[in-house]
Amino acid sequence: MCQLLGMNCNVPTDIVFSFTGFAMRGGHTDTHHDGWGIAFFEGAGVRLFVDHQAAIASPVAALIKSYPIKSRNVIAHIRKATQGKVALENCHPFVRELWGRYWVFAHNGDLKEFAPVLNGAFRPVGCTDSELAFCYLLQQLRERFGDNAPPLAELREAVGELARSIAAHGTFNMMLSDGAALFAHCSTRLCYVVREYPFATAQLSDEDVSVDFSQVTTPEDRVAVIVTEPLTTNERWTEFLPGEMKVFVDGTPLP
Repeated sequence: MCQLLGMNCNVPTDIVFSFTGFAMRGGHTDTHHDGWGIAFFEGAGVRLFVDHQAAIASPVAALIKSYPIKSRNVIAHIRKATQGKVALENCHPFVRELWGRYWVFAHNGDLKEFAPVLNGAFRPVGCTDSELAFCYLLQQLRERFGDNAPPLAELREAVGELARSIAAHGTFNMMLSDGAALFAHCSTRLCYVVREYPFATAQLSDEDVSVDFSQVTTPEDRVAVIVTEPLTTNERWTEFLPGEMKVFVDGTPLP
């Protein structure tokens, strides 16, 4: 299956270190070679990069590893196709507008007999179960709350309820963000680490690269990294429970 990477921070931060290790799994240290993508929130806008080539061979991925784009919310994905051909339109993350802001979504898993009726407000461009689930999720949120975004507590409850209903059709590890919060639902495997003061050195597991975060941060910085499999060998990663959804704001998982 695919793998997911998310970052949620209290200040704009670059994801070069984590993405460097993550991209190695796109055809080098793992077999996720059917495309990849990454989305960065910047203010009200989103920078989206996708490629149907394997991340290890993609010139666009090489650009991301060398270009320190800073963002408070990032979602990345490397694909191992289960539904839908290898094509650009089937590469995650997917982006749609709801309530006057962009939403970014990526999914790891396989949904069986999942055929919700869509009313036309959100429609898939590609042919993956993932994009279909994203369109359905946004449609349900709009039907429930109308034209105005609800408070975060109500949104959290609704997204969790919808994630559980979709997960009844199979594996639904997913990440969703509107640029303010990052929602992460686990069916089978997700974990996270929060990097904060006092910062230490981290060593990638997929590449011989380490970073002393104390040299590139301030004491006020806080960064949560959420991923399918731990990216480093010397940090303590916290595993999600199956069926659990967490919401991250300003680099912190909400209680």
